[in-house]
This record gives sequence, C-alpha cells and structure tokens, in this order.
Amino acid sequence: MSNRVKAITTIHEVIERGPFQASWDSLKGYRVPDWYIDGKFGIFIHWGLYSVPAFGNEWYPRNMYLQDRPEFEYHVKTYGPHTKFGYKDFIPMFKAERYDPTAWVDLFRQAGARFVVPVAEHHDGFAMYDCSFSRWTAAKMGPKRDLIGELAKAVRAAGLVFGLSSHRAEHWWFMNGGMQFESDVQDPAYADFYGPAKPEGTQPDAWYLDDWLIRTCELVDKYQPQLVWFDWWIQQPVFKPYLQKFAAYYYNRGIEWGKGVVINYKYDAFEEGTAVLDLERGQFAEIKPFLWQNDTSVSKNSWGYISHHEYKTSSSILHNLIDVVSKNGALLLNVGPRPDGTIPEPEQQILLEIGRWLAVNGEAIYGTRPWKTFGEGPTQIAEGPFTDTQQAPFTSRDIRFTTRGDILYAIVLAWPEDGHISISSLGTAAGLYEGEIGHIALLGTEASPSWTRLEHGLEIELPANQPCDHALTLRIQRA
Repeated sequence: MSNRVKAITTIHEVIERGPFQASWDSLKGYRVPDWYIDGKFGIFIHWGLYSVPAFGNEWYPRNMYLQDRPEFEYHVKTYGPHTKFGYKDFIPMFKAERYDPTAWVDLFRQAGARFVVPVAEHHDGFAMYDCSFSRWTAAKMGPKRDLIGELAKAVRAAGLVFGLSSHRAEHWWFMNGGMQFESDVQDPAYADFYGPAKPEGTQPDAWYLDDWLIRTCELVDKYQPQLVWFDWWIQQPVFKPYLQKFAAYYYNRGIEWGKGVVINYKYDAFEEGTAVLDLERGQFAEIKPFLWQNDTSVSKNSWGYISHHEYKTSSSILHNLIDVVSKNGALLLNVGPRPDGTIPEPEQQILLEIGRWLAVNGEAIYGTRPWKTFGEGPTQIAEGPFTDTQQAPFTSRDIRFTTRGDILYAIVLAWPEDGHISISSLGTAAGLYEGEIGHIALLGTEASPSWTRLEHGLEIELPANQPCDHALTLRIQRA
C-alpha cells in the first residue's frame, strides 16, 4: 500500500469514528474554543523563498514569470533568463542561518500576542515544513531544517498557541506564467515543484484535490496546530467536499488531543457556523454575533520581506485591533522575516510598541466581549476586505467599548488636547448603560479622572499625566 493510499485510508477512518462527519449539518456542531475568543491577537508570518529577491511582494514567484510585470524585468536584469535561473534557484540562497525561533517567540510574547500562525506553504509550492509528499521542502533543501516544527516547539514552550496556514490550493495555477514562454517551469525535471501550472480559470482534478487533503491532514498530525488558516481559493466548487472532509478530520483530531481547534476561511468557502470567517486587510462596520478575524500586515504593500516596505504606524495597527475587538473580532498581524531568519528592525519596533500599550491596557482587550454598541465617533469604517488603507485616522472623539462581566471599558482612540472626553453612549438619555456608575479609573495611572453623568453624555476630565500613547482606556464600574 502506497503512502498516499495509507494517508487517505487514515483520513476516512478518523472521520468515520466521529463525532464530526463530512457534512455541513454535522460541522455546524462546531464551537469556537475559548482560547481564541479570549486571545484576540495573534502573529502571522510570511516567510519563504520569495524573501530572497525581496522585490515586489510575496507573489514574486508568480510575477517573475508574467512578461508584463516589473518582477519579470527585474528578474531578467538581476538573475538572467528564466531558462538559466528560475524560481527553484533561489533555494540554495534561502539559508535561514540566523533563524532563532525562541527569539521570535520572545518578541511575539512581548508584543502581547496569544497565538502564532506561520505560513507552512505559500502559493509557490515550497514547504517550510517536513512534508512527506514532496522533496521541495526546507527540511530537505536550502536550510535543511524543519522551520515550522522548530517554531511550533518554541511557541508552545512559551505558553502561546500554535497555528499554521496552508496556501497549497492556489498552487494549481500559481506558476502558469512560465508555460507561456521558454522557462524552467516547462522542464519535466521540475514538474513536481512548479506543476500543475494550469490556467487559473480551471478546476483542480481529483488527484490534486486528494493531494491537497493528504498534505493538509499531514500538517495537522505532524504539528497539531490549534488554528489552520486558508487563503481564498478553496472557495472553488470542487473543493467543497474536501473542505468538509478536512474539517471533520481536524475537528475530530482536536477532540482526540483535548484541544480546541480553529479553521479560518474567506468569503463563502465554508458555511456559516462551521469555521471562523477571516477578512483580509478589512473589518466589519458593526458588531457581529459570531467571532470573526481580520488578518493584515505591518506593511501596506507586502506580506513577505521586501527592500521597499511602506509600513503602517503602530497607532493605526493598535486602533485596528481595538476596533476589531469591539466588534467581536480577533486580529492576526503579519510580519515578514528576511531570508536569513531575522525579523526586520522596523517590524520589531512596531510589535514592541503594541506590546507596551497592551501591557497597560490589555485587560480591555483579552477575555473581553462586545458591549451593546461597539462605539461612537465621527470616523467611518469602510467595511469588507482590502479596506484597511482607505480609513481616515481616528480622533479623540472616536471611542470603542468592550466588557468583562459588569465592567465596561471605554477606549478613547486619541488623547484629547483639552483633557476632556464626552461619551454620548453613556448619557442617561441613551438608555444603554443601566444603573448608576460608581467608579471610573484610567488604566496605567493611580490618578482618577473626575466625571459627571448627564442626560446627553458622560463628561470626563482626565488627569494631567498621559499614561500611554496611541489610545487611553477608562474602566467603568457600577455603583
């Protein structure tokens, strides 16, 4: 019996013994685990061969074979024709010689992250883990290390939750540009790396779908991730039964391990209630009754390492986190390490700045739940994916609410110049806050603000000393 047949047999056996079966009705019995609902903030990591050229973005492997793209011109000028130097030739240059997973995790812990999600395989088809079904892996080529396995060990040793992502589905068509002109993509010696390289509008065949399922289930069994993140292309109609099989397999494995597990999906790949919806670079305008996630990057123009990043500010990322949490969401924030395994210094500084804020205000984020309204203020949110660079900066009039039991947190997204805050949602006329307010504290300082609750709003005078940058948090307790 071949390894493929054995793997498929095992998958069916795990599904058959349940309790989850490969149907949407069965999968609707899934419940999001508490660690995820409470954790709110995780780190995404895009790291792969594409960090070697460091040009364009993490889609360099596709774009270098598209003749009308800047990456094509750059590649020919820098490395030569595609018959002499193809994407595979970056593998010896990807050495990860300074990769220290323990140092990574220490940084992520200082940033306040509660879960860590590296890309196990991107669209390019190069596995960053020890894949049994491919020779094109970091464990067998390049650094010759199981980069994912090492990180999983370090993450768990630090008490954080380990997840991973698979973009294997997109590989069906990702390298197809190389089929349009003379290139190494057409060389049979590398078909198991570049292939299938099919037209983007075609649907994967049964062999490829089985291969996708086998590889993804192997990731589950080898690394026991508590979160598996998928990109958008699994929404293709032919993937539906395979998604059901994978979810049943993974959820059943989670029960066997005694661990709560999560699947992230985009658009309509899964039916509502069977996994957790993820919005890439975007968010919702209102509170949702279900937990959802926003994945975004510290950079506006790339997920992987490049030499010309346009970085976001720490404030904009923190405001994103606060807004998302107020609407029953979680934030997965991406960094892109260099090919040597180091995280760029600007990205380290952004993470540390986030961590400093969370060290003071984390009680208003972790373990909280949405209030009756997410917030108030003049700044409008553009709803949906790919909207995170369309938003105007928040002001001191923009306020977001979270709750923990009877405690209400009002997070003000900028320090008011005059030291005065007016919260209309907490006025007696609004009817949202029932009963009397007994005490208000400003997190990060012993000095108490003075306040008066009126019909039109809660009027607050802040103490002179500002306890932190970016946003301030008021803890409001009942009388």
